[in-house]
Amino acid sequence: MSTANTEIDSTVDFPVSTERFLTFMSDGLTIGISTNYVTEIITNHAITMIPLVPGYVKGIINLRGQIIPIIDIRLRMGKASIDYTDVTCIIVLNINDTNLGIIVDSVQQVVDIDKAQISAVPTESHQELINGMISLSEHSVLLFLDHEQLAKTIF
Repeated sequence: MSTANTEIDSTVDFPVSTERFLTFMSDGLTIGISTNYVTEIITNHAITMIPLVPGYVKGIINLRGQIIPIIDIRLRMGKASIDYTDVTCIIVLNINDTNLGIIVDSVQQVVDIDKAQISAVPTESHQELINGMISLSEHSVLLFLDHEQLAKTIF
């Protein structure tokens, strides 16, 4: 007679909805975007200016034959422009089959976040491109970039 193993693995009882987020800095804020949308991170790429676009659209790049619009995330969030440095980079994203790049002050790291722990942004500090936040430590808050709103920026 065989006895079935009735021991319950506590790690399986309550599935956690963890997702990986790439974190980056913009105007002193730590912002994250799901790695599901990140194609690559590039530096020192020539941006071709195009006329008659909003100021936050810095232009386009040709990335291995693919034309990708580039947005300065600082300007898109209504912040002041700064000179680009050696840590400034472009995060290339693919959102619903739309490719675009965002210029960020610097890339930080990839973190695993339990999506159930993400809080709504208080209405008094609401920003249309931010759709959530989480406390990483006593002095650090991670804001989450709304990829859907970002994709609408281009079109």
